[in-house]
Amino acid sequence: MIKRKQRIPMRDLATMKAEEREAIEKNAMNGQVFNIFKVLAHHPALVKRWTPFAGHILSKQTLPFRDREMLILRIGWLNQAEYEFAQHELIAKRGGLSDADVENIKAGPKAKGLGEHEAALLQLADDLYENSVASDATWAALSKKYSTEQLMDAVFTVGQYNLVSWALNSFGVPLDDFLPGAKKA
Repeated sequence: MIKRKQRIPMRDLATMKAEEREAIEKNAMNGQVFNIFKVLAHHPALVKRWTPFAGHILSKQTLPFRDREMLILRIGWLNQAEYEFAQHELIAKRGGLSDADVENIKAGPKAKGLGEHEAALLQLADDLYENSVASDATWAALSKKYSTEQLMDAVFTVGQYNLVSWALNSFGVPLDDFLPGAKKA
């Protein structure tokens, strides 16, 4: 992964208006506000409008957990988004993906040991990253298992995490303390 320079500092949430701080803090997990939200706290109106969509993609969509995480990890890997990949590698492994699964995701759709559906998932991320459109072959392969809603959620998952990867890389959001490779204060 390419190391990025931090361009936007993490905001001290205590300096924010109560309403704006609440919009940021409602994204906390186990009482912890992740670094991405401490950086995004510089634009509370954006956070307020973006998080409902991000929440749909992360927890309310139609894709199975494994498929969603494979898409997120693949687009994070393609974008060399260290923060995104580290966060979702942890989430994916907690949810049952193995070290071998993660290595296959890094290797891409031609990795040995992938079934047709998983290869098509990774190819979708590659297609969208490289050409901004799913190829006919990828669409046909995913259509064997996915409904129209699921096909839409798959495309929006890649798009959402492509956007997030761009933001994380451009802003230089540092890894959260609990992630492997984080600089300890």
